[in-house]
Amino acid sequence: MPIRLVDPRKGKSPNYSFRGTYLGVRVDKSSGTDRRSLARSFLKRLEGEIERGEYPPRKDSSGGGERTFLTAAIAYMEAGRSPLYVARLIKRFGAMRLSEIDQTAIDAAAIELYPNVTAGTRNVSVYTPVAAILHHAGVEIKVRRPKGAKGRVVTDWMKLDEATAIINAADQVRAEFGLLLRFLLYTGVRLGEALKLRWQDVELDHGRAWVRRQKSGPASDVRLRADLLAALTAHAPKEPEPHSRVFRFHQGGRLSHLLVRSKLGALGIACPAQRPVGWLAPAYRLDWVNFHSFRHTWASWMRRYAGTDVQGLVATGNWRDPKSAARYSHAVAREEWQGVDDLPSVEKTGKVA
Repeated sequence: MPIRLVDPRKGKSPNYSFRGTYLGVRVDKSSGTDRRSLARSFLKRLEGEIERGEYPPRKDSSGGGERTFLTAAIAYMEAGRSPLYVARLIKRFGAMRLSEIDQTAIDAAAIELYPNVTAGTRNVSVYTPVAAILHHAGVEIKVRRPKGAKGRVVTDWMKLDEATAIINAADQVRAEFGLLLRFLLYTGVRLGEALKLRWQDVELDHGRAWVRRQKSGPASDVRLRADLLAALTAHAPKEPEPHSRVFRFHQGGRLSHLLVRSKLGALGIACPAQRPVGWLAPAYRLDWVNFHSFRHTWASWMRRYAGTDVQGLVATGNWRDPKSAARYSHAVAREEWQGVDDLPSVEKTGKVA
């Protein structure tokens, strides 16, 4: 009997179920969703997994009973892995056996937990941590990410006059904030990495800082150019506590509003010092600039002005692989463009024969 979709049972489960046999594989499991259209799409995917031999998943052969997602998640965090997003996943999967967590279950959880977000957000919040927890538990599963999981690759960067105007305006808003933007611009580190920087990680005498990378990247040195080093030296307390943070900001709405004030100030547009409830900034030319734009600008400037190639960008530690760094090749015209000078001039051609 082919697999059929079973309606939710009142008082028992709000979700549709799959029941039947396909290619000799017996199926009796929940779809994980109460939406019929999604359940039908999950059913087609389940049949594909059976055809490819991916379902049923292999069971744990370590003995002592089959593990659950809860025990696997706890072991994952106890191993020092990031607990980000794990709490909601534990609440969703709970005591489910690892063998029950397949592609269909993960897809359903992603839609249920994050119904109105982009595919990129679902990928970061559900697919990536679930895959990491399962792999840490020794479960062999290839998790397929949702279409558009990587999001739109943005590499917009600021021109010199734009960056100068924003940072000068930031100096007027708050000197420490202007210094933070300078640090982002001249090191290329992520905002979170800059905000975690401690005075014990800064060697003013040697002009360098030790940055603890995000996204599982290894910590590495960054060089502090002379003007940035001078500004940091002036900002440093006379006797800084080693564990105190260099930049006394926290990620969130208040910090984002400082950037909005700086961008509007660069354009001569008035902006409230504190963001009123319900206030929206007017349309303005620099609205595309965010904190990550300073990272893109650093990479583009390193390619355009410093002559750094793709391998050089990777060597700085700001990127882990050439593929990620290669996106900034657009900042420099390829050598082949030199040949444009050899093209014939339309001004020197005669009449048509």
